[in-house]
Amino acid sequence: RGPAGRGMAGAAFERRVLRRAAEHHYLRVRLELPDGGARPNAAQFKQLVVTALRELHGEVGAALPVDVLTYEEKTLSAILRVISSGLVKLWSALTLLSFYQNRRCAFRVLQTSPFLLALSGNSRELVLD
Repeated sequence: RGPAGRGMAGAAFERRVLRRAAEHHYLRVRLELPDGGARPNAAQFKQLVVTALRELHGEVGAALPVDVLTYEEKTLSAILRVISSGLVKLWSALTLLSFYQNRRCAFRVLQTSPFLLALSGNSRELVLD
């Protein structure tokens, strides 16, 4: 007999399901500022993130728990941690922020993942000798 009528008996597959959804999401972001002028320190960077949330989502958005895990003032790059349910709010607020100290600016979300380890290396930045 042919495969008709046997259904998927001949096909083997494995289904993996996470036991529960990830509690947090991590974002690698970079702040782009025009040349010249002051660069935000770590505290000012965190305040800028809170300001972005407040401007788009009000006081409820500003209360969203966001942690700045790493921040490099030289490159204006950071890794942020947010509860998974707040990922869209944070991402949208960062995307729509356009001013820092009366200067044009833009946040770029470079990577996002429910796993911090996934952000530890970026193959696009790999330099081979």
